[in-house]
Amino acid sequence: MNPTSRSFSSQDLTSLKIPHTDPGIHSAITHRLMFHLYKAHSLQNVVIVCIGTDRSTGDCLGPLVGSALSKWDSPLFHLYGTLDEPVHAMNLQDTLHNIQKTHHNPYVIGIDACLGQSSSVGCIQVVNGPLKPGAGVNKELPPVGDIHLTGIVNVGGFMEYFVLQNTRLSLVMRMSEIISSSLYSAIREWHTRSTLLAVPE
Repeated sequence: MNPTSRSFSSQDLTSLKIPHTDPGIHSAITHRLMFHLYKAHSLQNVVIVCIGTDRSTGDCLGPLVGSALSKWDSPLFHLYGTLDEPVHAMNLQDTLHNIQKTHHNPYVIGIDACLGQSSSVGCIQVVNGPLKPGAGVNKELPPVGDIHLTGIVNVGGFMEYFVLQNTRLSLVMRMSEIISSSLYSAIREWHTRSTLLAVPE
């Protein structure tokens, strides 16, 4: 789980924070992800690391996203972290080591749940730079991602473990659907455009 969220200025193009109920959320997330992806080399391996555990309602956002993405069985990205094979505090370090050994110069996208202010619950964030999983519950874990997406699943600041266990599954499911579909759309569109640009005239 990611640390408590912070608000982002609308002028900060490296970050996006948007309520999951916003009617234009899929387009907003897809375009922001493409903004970041275009800064990556077109030949880089895209690796998605979905962090969390199915043993906690609030912290299962990452594995839910991973399981949804796995259904596309896409060759456009490499996926780590699903409901069946979650990436969590106990195996995160080994997973990251395996990624670096397996993929040359990967472009890593981290996915995680986080806690935040009550007014931000239900928001999804796309942020430049790595996420810091476990910081919200005082765990020292390695940073993950060139960019990352987080879903603010509940209120932070007090009894975080209890709060995560008492998070509404319907909210987590809805946000996982938005993140997975938007991420898949962005990677597919980025790959298509990068391929067209690479074709000699």
